[in-house]
Amino acid sequence: MGRLPSRGASPGGWGKPPPVEREPLYTRIYAVVRLIPPGQVATYGQVAEIVGGCTARMVGYAMAACPDDVPWQRVVNAQGKVSPRADHWGAEVQRQRLIEEGIEFDADYRMDLARVRWRGPEREWLIEHGYPLPEERGLPSDDEQLRLF
Repeated sequence: MGRLPSRGASPGGWGKPPPVEREPLYTRIYAVVRLIPPGQVATYGQVAEIVGGCTARMVGYAMAACPDDVPWQRVVNAQGKVSPRADHWGAEVQRQRLIEEGIEFDADYRMDLARVRWRGPEREWLIEHGYPLPEERGLPSDDEQLRLF
């Protein structure tokens, strides 16, 4: 007869947190968005790429349902614009919050993504929290990215 594993030894056991891939998707998205500093933005697709296992659209749904402590206004579309909403006022609130953080918009309501785009979490944060590293997502390593950009 086989021995039962100790409670802390199994992935679902007590004694250690569950692996990040078992955390609810929105929890993982919110953890990343909370890292975006004031005056910087990330795109929906960028957040999805960091989190892994989701799409830009899923990130949008998460932002629409996020708790008050998540800086949802810092997530924008890939064109450097605030995405339109069913209620026009949501987009205006987002744009105003970003302006208050120092982000400027041109006449077409577009921001300069090259200037205000967040580089993403530090490698150490990704490792500590169990998120995929850039090279695991098919991207160049951090050192190579510095040479490319």
